[in-house]
Amino acid sequence: MSEKKIKIVKDGPYIVTGNVDLSEKIIRPTDDETRDEQYVWEDGGETPHGETYALCRCGASRKHSFCDGSHTEVGFDGTETASRKTYMERAELIKGKNVDLLDDGRCARARFCYRGKGDTWFLASCDDSSEKTVCEAVKSACECPAGRLTALAKDGSCIEPELEPEIEITQDPEMGVSGGINVKGGIPLVAADGFRYETRNRYVLCRCGRSKDKPFCDGAHIDEKFNDGNCPDS
Repeated sequence: MSEKKIKIVKDGPYIVTGNVDLSEKIIRPTDDETRDEQYVWEDGGETPHGETYALCRCGASRKHSFCDGSHTEVGFDGTETASRKTYMERAELIKGKNVDLLDDGRCARARFCYRGKGDTWFLASCDDSSEKTVCEAVKSACECPAGRLTALAKDGSCIEPELEPEIEITQDPEMGVSGGINVKGGIPLVAADGFRYETRNRYVLCRCGRSKDKPFCDGAHIDEKFNDGNCPDS
């Protein structure tokens, strides 16, 4: 079997090799202010695929998440504009009372940093130092699909979830849009020019074609009202 990786085609799709599991996930609000979790993932089911498959990057495909060649029809400009610095080089260290945070600002607007008592930044620095609050701060950082936030123990060690290699096509019916591509478990990402981005445990790729931080998602799908035709309740 070939290496698990994602290779970007110039002005074209993402080529996924290595038989990486592919599924659909739906962002759902809990609509319960008393819960710690304000958003949860709903399983949208597995998506059949081959050992190698091509995912749409331009946002114009008529085959849902898969490339159908539409990028050539629409003249898609997939120029990669994201920084090639490492996460540690990009991230700001935020000292909190309860836990420290690294924040590189790369946000896919999935909103899992919102919790019942406040967002991740508030939980990390508020006066409540209870074990529950500290755990919520860490959990919310770990649930950031883009990997923007990383929790740090006070000894400086990173707290990171163990994730299996998989790819998730996301839908966001609360916003009435289709979301980005969640990539988990340290799947390597190779640029169109052969550059290997830093391998990350979690990141989100753009699939609406409008991100200003290509190939990564910057939440533009919400502003552009991107819908691949498969967003529930829309």
